[in-house]
Amino acid sequence: MTFHEVPGAWSHAGDLPRAELRAAYEAGFVKALAVMATPRRHVNVLQHIAGYFKTALDEGSRRELAAAIADYQQGLVPLIVPITLVRHHVRRCEVAYLAGQTYLQPHPKELMLRNHV
Repeated sequence: MTFHEVPGAWSHAGDLPRAELRAAYEAGFVKALAVMATPRRHVNVLQHIAGYFKTALDEGSRRELAAAIADYQQGLVPLIVPITLVRHHVRRCEVAYLAGQTYLQPHPKELMLRNHV
């Protein structure tokens, strides 16, 4: 078992020599990048994000978000559709934790042209 696979190991990362910590971080980072992003995994992430709005959104807005996620899951809309709706709710509800997530803004606006259908 490697360092990054030991439960709670990262909480003691400051106790490691810098070179060992760097090697462990790099190994964990490469392992994380090796996991393919699939529609199923995106849906799982989006559903977890939607949980942050359980009490902040009215019933209609929650249904709209769930419908956008379901439409993505069925291949009816691109991933950017539910992500854009989530970003709207993050701003409106001021959910600080989600506002800083790279998942919601994975690339610069200039590259958003790739999302055109």
